[in-house]
Amino acid sequence: MSWTGFEIFFKGAARDSLLQAIDLALDEDGPDLTSLAVFSPDDVMRARIVAKEDTLVAGLPIVSLVLDALGARAACETDFAVEEGSRVARGTAVCRLKGPAVALLRAERVILNFICHLSGVANLTARYIAALSGTTTRLLDTRKTLPGLRYPEKYAVLVGGGCNHRKNLAEMLMLKDNHIDRAGGIPQAMAALRGAYRDGLKSMPPVEIECRTLEEVALAVAEKPARIMFDNMDPDTMRRARTLVPPGIETEASGGVSLDTIISVAAAGPDYVSVGRITHSAPAADFSMQLTSVRPS
Repeated sequence: MSWTGFEIFFKGAARDSLLQAIDLALDEDGPDLTSLAVFSPDDVMRARIVAKEDTLVAGLPIVSLVLDALGARAACETDFAVEEGSRVARGTAVCRLKGPAVALLRAERVILNFICHLSGVANLTARYIAALSGTTTRLLDTRKTLPGLRYPEKYAVLVGGGCNHRKNLAEMLMLKDNHIDRAGGIPQAMAALRGAYRDGLKSMPPVEIECRTLEEVALAVAEKPARIMFDNMDPDTMRRARTLVPPGIETEASGGVSLDTIISVAAAGPDYVSVGRITHSAPAADFSMQLTSVRPS
């Protein structure tokens, strides 16, 4: 990714969601009463955001958005030393800042929380991508994201080389076990979707059908959805299921996939494999912000 990629991703609802998350993070901290007591409005500091491990860097543009939210961007000098999405070595200064001490101290933890978390998601995603090397299977994220951070986390997956699944429930219609069981079967559930949305939408969103058995796969194929999910199938069953799906219908493997099992899942031939761990269990990357006071001239 790059600064341009960040701007392309964070438009419309995605940008609104990110700005709301930044505002919420600042509101959670409240006023920095300690810094306001110790520093004067004229005190200036320099800051360096430093990687404390070898890591991908995701979320650098958020630095400026946090300063914007504080009304301090114009008063701060910001120098980004690396490109968004770069892989950097431990000890690399990825960003340098100079500005009012009270603003930088207020922004410090919010900026680091975003960069550490998003870079961690990118790092874990990249590990899964490396495990898929040599296969044609692509890695998908899921909706197993932290509340309020859906868009930033899915952006970080892209930085790590993965692909995004649906960002919300309206982007793709997904028939899961509860829907299928309530409707009485896959044909009945698809009929309910077509009946509900044929007239109400200009075009019905793409449909994915979750299948637990080979029998359900055969029923799903007859409905010609955009994608069929092989839900918690073992590799042998998945391989047999894959032979039932004709060209033109995508396939996705899902359910308990880990770094240890992903290569055996990919060997069964699905177009995609979805992994919740890359967002809900990604360890934070280690960054610090080093601040020093600037003596008045």
